[in-house]
Amino acid sequence: MSIFQDQNGQPIKFFVQKDLPQEIQSELHRTVTALGGRIESKVPRVGFVLVQPGTLEEQRLKSCWASHDRPERFFVPYTFVDACKVHGVLLKQIFVRDGQPLRLHIDSSIANVNVRAALSQRILHSGGDPSASAQSAQVILADPHTEIFQTLIKTYQSQPDKYVESYLWVKECADNGELYFTPVVYKNPGGRRAGEERTHFTEEDETNLCNWIALKIPFKETGGRTGNRLYQQLVEMANHSDYSWVTRHTWQSWRERYKKNAARLDPKIVGIVERNKPALGDKGQYGYIRKPEEKPKKLKKKAIEGGEDNAIPDASKDELAFLSQAFTIPPSSLIGAMSGTNIPSPILSASTSITSTTPGAVTGASTISISPEVLAARQNASEEEDDENEWEIREGDEPPPAWAKRKASIEEEKEVKPQTPAAASLSTNDSQTGPLHVVDQVILDVARRFRFTVEEVKEYYDKCGDLNRTTNRFTRMREVLASLPDDGEPPGLSATTPIFKPSTVVGGKQVYEKIMKGVV
Repeated sequence: MSIFQDQNGQPIKFFVQKDLPQEIQSELHRTVTALGGRIESKVPRVGFVLVQPGTLEEQRLKSCWASHDRPERFFVPYTFVDACKVHGVLLKQIFVRDGQPLRLHIDSSIANVNVRAALSQRILHSGGDPSASAQSAQVILADPHTEIFQTLIKTYQSQPDKYVESYLWVKECADNGELYFTPVVYKNPGGRRAGEERTHFTEEDETNLCNWIALKIPFKETGGRTGNRLYQQLVEMANHSDYSWVTRHTWQSWRERYKKNAARLDPKIVGIVERNKPALGDKGQYGYIRKPEEKPKKLKKKAIEGGEDNAIPDASKDELAFLSQAFTIPPSSLIGAMSGTNIPSPILSASTSITSTTPGAVTGASTISISPEVLAARQNASEEEDDENEWEIREGDEPPPAWAKRKASIEEEKEVKPQTPAAASLSTNDSQTGPLHVVDQVILDVARRFRFTVEEVKEYYDKCGDLNRTTNRFTRMREVLASLPDDGEPPGLSATTPIFKPSTVVGGKQVYEKIMKGVV
């Protein structure tokens, strides 16, 4: 049987829009006839009207001949003939409701242009109208893999005549040959249905409830048995295997069960408590929490004079007494023997031995013990240990020790203040007594290297407070002075042969122009 023949073998009737180009009409006539159909000169009662979408003639034909009385008369684009030929079947007009094309909207979440065009053609050939807006459409097609899809569902799920479907829905309807929508399922909004009997409390439920209350609030006088949180915690225990029974009722039901039957359930709870004999305030009981840590009292900012300790609070005195227990103070006789020794702190190495060689002093060793925490800290800080040779002192006319000649580190240079007393006394005299401060030494070096007075360098450093900036300043000043012409040269200089590059001079182009004009 040919494509354009009905179940009885009769040819299906077609009417072609009269103002279509003649070559299109001839091609349609040839294809329809070859596939078993027939072209009519008038609009048939049952059949297809081939139109060109978007034209005035299409609108006129629909307004004149589209009627609910003729549900088997379909208006389709003239490309419908070729689409049926490609698919090898007569495409069913499934996107039709009450004799009218179903209005569909293709959402922008379907971003692929080719997919949108294919959807539009398939809807047209199956009787629908894909040009409807989102507000007037009966079906909105969207990409189910985007957030917009879920938003559209929430927006329109309460409207009975509006549906949100995936773009694959079009193909599924066309393949099945019928129009259907994604079904809805009932979701219980909560609560008990009218006429439905609630879950009754059993004797086992009451026993479990009494055991829970006896565990959490064994003594009623502490209060809390009718509160909400006790029973909310009970329901939260549902994940434990021993408390699977709590899911039989809501926490409100458990609470109401005790509240309405407290006079009958309290004696049962008392019996459970007498058997278990819990102590008031045991860990795990309702309402009891870990005691918060006490905050240490702050020391008062008062100077301690004359050995008086009345400025220290009692708590601080106890802390100091506790800390002092970790040290063994040497006897007073040994301290007197070591009167010539400078001991900055009693916290020494655990194996330190103090031996006095002074005549009349006590001979022997005394060990100063320290706490393990201090010992561990000292062992992990070997770089802080004193080196006896490193801190030698200068005696007589001998040269200064090595520690006095150390080069200042970068951190020490950064901490130097802009003005120092030594810098104020700098002069061009080369003879200096004793080592200079690092800032003064840099200022003196800059003045010597670039042949400026120390007062000039110091004045600029006092103003900016930056050694690097000061050095760069006088470096550029010396370059500018060196680039000036000699007195014997003519005042006019050629602009085409500059003596120096303007980019290397402070002030840039302005200084360069001044030098070229002979101002500088």
